[in-house]
Amino acid sequence: MRMRMLMLKSFVSISVAALLAVSLAACQEKTSTPAKDGDGNSPGGKSSTASTGGGAVTMALSLPKAGTTALEAESLAKAQSLLNGGVSYLLSQREADGGWSFGGGALEPALTALVLKCLLGHPDLDRNSPVVKKGFEVMLKHRQSDGAIFNPKEGQAAYTTAIAIMAMSAANDPQLKGAIDDGVKYLQGIQIQPGQESPDGTPVAENDPNVGGIGYGRNKTPNLSVLQFAMEAWRDAGVPADDEAMKRAAGFLTRLQNRSESNPTAIGKNGSNDGGFVYDTISSKAGMDPIGGMRSYGSMTYAGFKSMLYAGVAKDDPRIRAAYDWIRRYWRLDSNPNMPMAQSREGLFYYYMVFARALQTLGRDEIPDFRDQSVEHNWREELFAQLGKLAQPNGSWANEADRWNEGSPTLVTCYAVMALEEALKK
Repeated sequence: MRMRMLMLKSFVSISVAALLAVSLAACQEKTSTPAKDGDGNSPGGKSSTASTGGGAVTMALSLPKAGTTALEAESLAKAQSLLNGGVSYLLSQREADGGWSFGGGALEPALTALVLKCLLGHPDLDRNSPVVKKGFEVMLKHRQSDGAIFNPKEGQAAYTTAIAIMAMSAANDPQLKGAIDDGVKYLQGIQIQPGQESPDGTPVAENDPNVGGIGYGRNKTPNLSVLQFAMEAWRDAGVPADDEAMKRAAGFLTRLQNRSESNPTAIGKNGSNDGGFVYDTISSKAGMDPIGGMRSYGSMTYAGFKSMLYAGVAKDDPRIRAAYDWIRRYWRLDSNPNMPMAQSREGLFYYYMVFARALQTLGRDEIPDFRDQSVEHNWREELFAQLGKLAQPNGSWANEADRWNEGSPTLVTCYAVMALEEALKK
């Protein structure tokens, strides 16, 4: 409770202007009617707005309800306001063709899919909302004959296809089932398997450490970031945990964990044996640890942790327990845990996204502090507090550490909104 009170005092409000309701009659495009409660009122009595311009959309948003009871009223209200501010910002950034991009159409299918995933997590928007319908038209024009969804001129087929599957699964539209199934088959087809051709042209052996992984496209070196999105897509699409692709993925994940008892590769043998995860079999974005092994870090550890759970690895499995202890040992939200100081804010909002999905999947409302177990971290409230501190007056977020495109307010606002939506679930 004492920690909870400290967190509540630290909240920083986003701009009041981002939370004021506007008349739907003034909307440039009416995307849906705000949700009503039993008395015909918008829940909470508040809504938020987005500015218009170009392809931008303005609409009133009702306050989303929480599926969890693990929140104080003030913390819930903060999360609702932050979420509506973020969704409103995303609506304001829609481009003239009805999609979202990094400018000039750059990576349009990927960013459009991320935004659609966010919009469909809000109760006021669904598959039939005009802004959503148009967004899917833009995304699906990039659908390829092999089931992938991406722009061939830009690449990143696996990453973009995975996010597209996540968005389509959230739409709950039977008409999208064919595209979802084709996308799932594509991702399973490019997963590294024995007998395939490796990036250097040699056959993939049974004991190849990359077996089970997925890279940014066919025959690309696999990494945990792409794989965790693929496994997220498979899970959202209903692929069972005991599917062969999930099992192969669990093997690859094991070889990325800093745990000598289960990882026979150099990562396990030479590393810190701390239970955390690295980026791929040959590198860590956090560099090397003091003893000469690859350094574990937050965004990849949470990604590996949740992905193992998706693959049906039991919560009492030693690999899960080791990763959970790493999470408790390096608990923090002001930086990407265990990244070197100079890089501590790199990938910060990606970290928030996987943080929320991992702990929601774990199913615990509070995480005991590693050093003082009398202190319980209410991870949802701590996340809301941190996102509240970082929110911009227009409802967006941006990362001054512009690595991995996190200087883009649209991208990192997607990450923040996805984290908020996940944390409001049961």
